Amino acid sequence: MRQGAALRTHVGRRIQVDPPLSLVVARRSSRRHVPLGQILIDMGVLAAEDLVRALEMQSQQAGFLGDILLAHDMVTEAALTEALSRQYGTAFLTATSALPDPALMDVLGVQNCLLLHCLPWARAGDVTIVACARPTAFEQNRNRLEALFGTIAMVLISEGDLHAAILRTRRNRLKLWAETCVDEAESCRLMQTRGFGMTLLAGLFVLVLLTLLAPIAVLLALTLLTATVLAMTSALKLAAAFAVFRRGGGAPAPQHATTGNGSAGPMLVHPRKPIVTIMVPLYKEPRVVPRLINRLSRLTWPRELLDILLVVEENDHATRAALGASALPRWMRVIPVPDAPLKTKPRALNYAMLFARGAIIGVYDAEDAPAPDQIHRVVRCFQEGSPRLACVQGVLDFYNARTNWLSRCFTIEYATWFRIVLPGMQRLGLAVPLGGTTLFFRRDILEQLGGWDAHNVTEDADLGIRLARHGYYTQLLDTVTQEEANCRAIPWVKQRSRWLKGYAVTWLVHMRAPRLLWQQLGAWRFLGVQLLFLGTLVQFMFAPLLWSFWLIFAGLGHPLQDSFGMAAMVGFTLIFLSAEAVTLTLGYLALGARSHRSLRLWLPALHAYFPLAVLAVYKALWELIRAPFYWDKTAHGDHGAACDLVPVVAVSR
Repeated sequence: MRQGAALRTHVGRRIQVDPPLSLVVARRSSRRHVPLGQILIDMGVLAAEDLVRALEMQSQQAGFLGDILLAHDMVTEAALTEALSRQYGTAFLTATSALPDPALMDVLGVQNCLLLHCLPWARAGDVTIVACARPTAFEQNRNRLEALFGTIAMVLISEGDLHAAILRTRRNRLKLWAETCVDEAESCRLMQTRGFGMTLLAGLFVLVLLTLLAPIAVLLALTLLTATVLAMTSALKLAAAFAVFRRGGGAPAPQHATTGNGSAGPMLVHPRKPIVTIMVPLYKEPRVVPRLINRLSRLTWPRELLDILLVVEENDHATRAALGASALPRWMRVIPVPDAPLKTKPRALNYAMLFARGAIIGVYDAEDAPAPDQIHRVVRCFQEGSPRLACVQGVLDFYNARTNWLSRCFTIEYATWFRIVLPGMQRLGLAVPLGGTTLFFRRDILEQLGGWDAHNVTEDADLGIRLARHGYYTQLLDTVTQEEANCRAIPWVKQRSRWLKGYAVTWLVHMRAPRLLWQQLGAWRFLGVQLLFLGTLVQFMFAPLLWSFWLIFAGLGHPLQDSFGMAAMVGFTLIFLSAEAVTLTLGYLALGARSHRSLRLWLPALHAYFPLAVLAVYKALWELIRAPFYWDKTAHGDHGAACDLVPVVAVSR
């Protein structure tokens, strides 16, 4: 590559461009584009047979030729950038060029620079030099750029060099954005205060004091509360089951009115298939890296339309070393997240989303093994859905379900949740809390809501409620992702305590303004939120009160039978037994798949499984007081090899 001309800007800096900038504006209106493939062949960097193959793919997918060539390792990024500069008759910048002018970058906004692939670089007299990773992006955004900067001229830059230039100048700003992108009114980030912890501690102290002063009265009140909540949640589960299994019970796309600023653009129906970005957060998981790459390689979505971001903390040297030792395909990228005291999955996702290419954003966990055709089905679901369809949620299952009794019970619980409860809630028109993986979002809607709350340890459930509050809905899709069940008691309690703490935080955040929440959701969905979040916490916190009714069957009597009378005690006992029956029945129905029918024999083990959640909820309550943002990481990688016995089938269609 020959040495390019140096351009002096109005602030005295020099940027290296090739060819000279004087040719850029002059050629803009008169040039006739030589086909990109021919330029690459003339440069000697592309074989003619590879071009024929790439053009055939383009005819089938209607994608960009450059993306196809890069995705299939037919050319390098540097060669493609130089070829595009020849095609458009413009200069190009490299990694050795002087840094861009931060003031110009701030006029457009650093997030917009990444989203538009356009970076205002420098001023040359009355002309603003705009570095673009995609020439089409420059043309599409010309009016917007000219409104901000006046006369503009395009120079080209590779996507990698554009990202590097932005990170060298505005890294801290992006890091701060990832932590605060959700509106403060819908975020829990203000909970990390001494006053918040003291308020919760004071409430707990008052409850203990009242129990000491009037134990029977407090026991009566708490028993009534818990029994009422148990009856209502059991009724909700039954209604969800009827909604799922009733004849012709398809899942209609709800069209809820919105009182907020919710708006949606057109459906994702384009002449070409959309680029899909999959973000996979990893933290201290070097052992899963080879299996993860192997599993993601089975996805059959066209490689030129697949953008996989392996998101890893900057100081997680073990995982970064494992990624560095792997031969990653070009459609996989490593995104190091800048170090900060707050280390949470949602913060990492927010940061990585800044560098995503796709119109659809998906999330997998590091131990996931998705169905190969999953993205095809997700895209079709979006294309057939309403403009208010914001999220598609897949089904989670486990590849180590038969490791021990705990993994079997975990599988039964998840089958009930993803096969009956969540689909039933959707069909009943309730707000759907999201799972943490196999989630796919329309990017424009996700960005409009500010992404994930970086401080919430159940960012998925919180985001599901925020989507509903802004008038959007989630579609459950029957496509399965296999993942690793937590099959050890102590890690299970730690994981469940994080989930329950997140439920408490989410409820507290959305109940800051109950009237507004009622107005946005309506009475029915408002009740659903109360039962789902507060009801779950109440049931586990006071579950020992319900267990005490087993004393009646043991002939030992009950402390409250004199206060309530025998008829009331029989009523409480029936509620308790009915709830147990509902749990077992739904578990039986959820295990209808041939691969899981043998697990029905383990349904009685749920009586020993759910009490573990009582330990988890007390741990969660203590952490809510002391460390509401603490992320108790779940270790993975011990049971994943069995899922990789199927040979990899790398298909590019």
